[in-house]
Amino acid sequence: MPGIYKVTEVVGTSPVSFAEAVRAAVAEAAHTVRHMAWFEVVEQRGKIADDKVQEFQVTVKIGFKIER
Repeated sequence: MPGIYKVTEVVGTSPVSFAEAVRAAVAEAAHTVRHMAWFEVVEQRGKIADDKVQEFQVTVKIGFKIER
């Protein structure tokens, strides 16, 4: 992976799982970020309502190659 990379941070959510929340974050970032190369989950958390897990949330760093 020679080149220069930049990192952006996004938060993904899902009612299903942490993995789905990551997929949602990457899919949404793909609308505006090109040349994505890797991701790193830096935080996981969730929302509880009525004593049940309602939402999974992840903070994801996404690395992408800078265009020249």
